[in-house]
Amino acid sequence: MNDLTFFATCPRGIEGLLAHELRSFGLDGVHQLRAGVAFTGPLESGYRACLWSRLAARVLLNLTSVPAGDPDELHAGVMAMPWEDHLSVDGTLAVDFTSARSPITHTHYGALRVKDAVCDRFRDREDRRPSVDTEAPDVRINVLARSRDAVISIDLSGTALHRRGYRADRVQVEAPLKENLAAAVLLHAGWPSIAARGGGFVDPMCGSGTLGIEAAWIAGDVAPGSMREQWGFSKWLGHDRDLWYRLGSEAEERADAGRVNIPPILLSDHDPRAIGVARDCIERAGLTGIVSVTGADLTEMRPPATGPAGLVAVNPPYGERLGEREDVRMLHERLGQTLRTSFPGWRAAVFTAAIDLIPRLGVPVRETHELYNGRIPTSVFVLDVPGTGHDDTRRDDTGRDGTGSVPESVAVPKPSMSMQAEQFANRLRKNAKHLGKWARRTGVTCYRVYDADLPDYNVAIDIYAGAADDEGRVWVHIAEYAPPAEIEPSTARRRLEEILMVTPEVLGVPETDISLKVRERKRGSEQYERVDESGEAHTVAEDGLLFEVNLTDYLDTGLFLDHRSTRHTIRELAQGTRFLNLFAYTGSLSVYAAAGGAKWTVTVDMSRTYLDWARRNMRLNGFTGPSHRHDQADVTTWLGKAASEGQEFDLIFIDPPTFSNSKRMEGTFDVQRDHVALLRDAMRVLAPGGSIIFSNNRSGFKMDTDALADLQLKDITASTIPKDFERRRVHTTWRIERA
Repeated sequence: MNDLTFFATCPRGIEGLLAHELRSFGLDGVHQLRAGVAFTGPLESGYRACLWSRLAARVLLNLTSVPAGDPDELHAGVMAMPWEDHLSVDGTLAVDFTSARSPITHTHYGALRVKDAVCDRFRDREDRRPSVDTEAPDVRINVLARSRDAVISIDLSGTALHRRGYRADRVQVEAPLKENLAAAVLLHAGWPSIAARGGGFVDPMCGSGTLGIEAAWIAGDVAPGSMREQWGFSKWLGHDRDLWYRLGSEAEERADAGRVNIPPILLSDHDPRAIGVARDCIERAGLTGIVSVTGADLTEMRPPATGPAGLVAVNPPYGERLGEREDVRMLHERLGQTLRTSFPGWRAAVFTAAIDLIPRLGVPVRETHELYNGRIPTSVFVLDVPGTGHDDTRRDDTGRDGTGSVPESVAVPKPSMSMQAEQFANRLRKNAKHLGKWARRTGVTCYRVYDADLPDYNVAIDIYAGAADDEGRVWVHIAEYAPPAEIEPSTARRRLEEILMVTPEVLGVPETDISLKVRERKRGSEQYERVDESGEAHTVAEDGLLFEVNLTDYLDTGLFLDHRSTRHTIRELAQGTRFLNLFAYTGSLSVYAAAGGAKWTVTVDMSRTYLDWARRNMRLNGFTGPSHRHDQADVTTWLGKAASEGQEFDLIFIDPPTFSNSKRMEGTFDVQRDHVALLRDAMRVLAPGGSIIFSNNRSGFKMDTDALADLQLKDITASTIPKDFERRRVHTTWRIERA
């Protein structure tokens, strides 16, 4: 077995690091691919990757590729393979199946057919078959079905390689960092060279201690697989036990020799439970007395008393699971203050998805590396803390140096902007000046100041001025459109960092009043889903009316700025009407109708959250009582019931989602497919002489004028696009009446 092909899988974003690592092992044919690295060599190469890779998730031994145009073809190809060379008839197996642009899309069924093929081969040969054990099989088969073929592999890892063995199952802190991601953070930060010159390591928010343990093992040349007792090859018939024993002995010798090279590793956390978990993990990792862990607030953390400047690495909370958003903001500010006052001259690595909070650290970013924590896009920010690191200068427990004082702040130079970032700054500045004049002249206080004007900076930037209790405040809302597939994630991430650097200065708004959301193309009601839990509601004004907006918790803020002119139209038409607002969202159109003199309003939406929001908007403007009704219902069902009851409305506004498959609906809704039926249902409750204003934001929407030939259809889109949205066709709007 001297000419084998292997594939080491890894989290997205660390393929380059993994390729470099495998080359450092002396492996041949190393080839970086998406979510992994291929390499070739004898069985020893696969074993060495299993034992020594700090970054890989699994190591697969590729056996062959078989045709897989359909499940039967896959079954035949797998059944023809010599499985008796890999597995005993008395053994156990499991199958992992992945599909990528394959005709076989049902992965569970694909795995079942592969399992059946292996068992059928044994049954035909020996009249018996192996058993299935999904937890600890003798052989785990990995199948990647791509196009009309399937790559069949043996998983040499068994359980995922990030499970080093020093963590106890079900005894962990919340959302612990995976070990291979921790190693990637350290390697991106240059920890091996820092450790080699004696620089110490500090993690003031250590959780279960993963970063510190991985740092110690890297510095001490400890094989990350050295604690694991079971492997995917342990009962595989191709396993070479003598070879594996030799590699294990070599790893033990290297660890014994490297132990003396581990520099000071200092960990702390404010959570007593985390401290207990970390100490247990440190003990199991064989690092008791080498890695120190204490209970302390991050502001109390200090570097080792002597030695060169080292590395502070931290994985702060960044999602709603781990705390309220404002707490996380304050935590980043405290972390930055600690770095600047207690760790001058040190390097820092911050692993986070909250990239909008990095400027709060007040420390210049040296470089950024994008990774994925599961499916969450995250980044490693490598920072150089201003100042001069110490060699022999001793610090007392207050963190004071030889001058006897602690500086309260350190001036942090801003990183220089690229030419493209300068262009973005100039465009934003020009837009802000031009649209600002227009807004002041027309009395508009909430408007879009930038909408992906430059393709490389693909965001929408909106300004919201406060009103009522929030009078005098101004907020900026940045929504990042999902970058095109051809744009490298690291490039998109760097551009977003430049946007966050430029926007506060150009618009004159503090970073604390800027909200950022990553906005992907959503389907149906997904565009309204909660993305945070901050609950930061503000009051803004439009045309003398008050509205509640939330700039943090949802992808949309509660007030569609592109419908500003449409709201004016509704107000003008509403006098004396019975007004119906369908797919009402937060009810802003109902507020305008009431302000325009509607006799009564009915607001219909499926979401209780948004109906409550709509009620608050009505109350803000003094519109309460039985003449203003709010119904939680599926619009189609509601219209049928209203028609059967003989209800009639003089003015109806309809703004449906592009697509919806809400559990509260019967079936699905597609605005292009279903708009004719929707409008027919609405016509059943439209009073004689009444009007429907129908709008939607589906790109390329086409009104089916033939199917609605008996109605009067007028495209009024041009009159409903506000000046700040003229650069992009954001919606289409129609006025519909009986012919």
